[in-house]
Amino acid sequence: MSFLDEIDNEARDAGLNRAVALADTPPIFDWLVTTFSFQGISDRVARDYMHKHGTASWSTIAASEKNAPSCPKLRSYWHFEGCRYDKTSFTCAEPDHIDACALPRPHLRNGRLNQTAYSLFLFVRDLANNDLVGWIDSQLDGAKGSTKVELEAARQEALIGPLRNVYGVSDKILMMTLSTLLIGVREHRPLWLETGTAMIAVDTLVHNFLHRTGILQDCDSSHAYGAACYGPGGCAEIIRTVASRIDTRALNPVFPQRFARYVQNSIWRLCSLDGLNFCNGNRIDDRQACQIGYCHLYQRCDRIPLKSQKST
Repeated sequence: MSFLDEIDNEARDAGLNRAVALADTPPIFDWLVTTFSFQGISDRVARDYMHKHGTASWSTIAASEKNAPSCPKLRSYWHFEGCRYDKTSFTCAEPDHIDACALPRPHLRNGRLNQTAYSLFLFVRDLANNDLVGWIDSQLDGAKGSTKVELEAARQEALIGPLRNVYGVSDKILMMTLSTLLIGVREHRPLWLETGTAMIAVDTLVHNFLHRTGILQDCDSSHAYGAACYGPGGCAEIIRTVASRIDTRALNPVFPQRFARYVQNSIWRLCSLDGLNFCNGNRIDDRQACQIGYCHLYQRCDRIPLKSQKST
């Protein structure tokens, strides 16, 4: 099964093609919230928890909002900042309203996910006018750039920039999730495909691969994992440059010519426990050079330790 097949299966199972064709926001919202729930934990654990306890949904949150919640934090997307709901202690920034509040009712894995679900709902309601498809179309149509690279970056920022302020979502999870959505419904929106294939999700595995191989050092771009990965000369830019030199149609004729998301995903698969399980902290002592001599990249890899050892 190819990378595109995996995306297509997910889009089909979630009903995203139909939802986009009909501009039906609730199924898209439900899928986004479910996908966000995979942050910070293994997919298996997250999936088992959701199977047992369920997920947040547009219909449930919308119904609770119709009852005019008393909490001032739920009045609008802008009021929601600083909710601070904590599931374990059952506390928040407005304790006088928490007993009647609907936000804690979805039995999610932690309180941050409850906040994410409501923050995203309020974003879609108040900024996107309940129309995620129309909002995405408008954001992409309004992006400008004098070159293809600038236009790609502008389109990504047009989506990621506003959503970056939704509580609890990082650039990485936004890139991963939106790229799947944009690529998965490509038959309905060719422009979405162009944007989705150019998105790059940098996690610690991808960053550490670029460090260990010496690519960051050779590009004079050594940096810690974090925001710098998406900055000038960072991990994303390096992968994008490499991807521009690879015609992925030679690997699969149904792929687009340039497919940065696929290149990034290939690096991730090389490293991931769920993939080839090569370049990661389980196989390599972070304080020493990699010793996996049978790796195809071994002779060309700089094998730089992830952590420098301090002399004693």
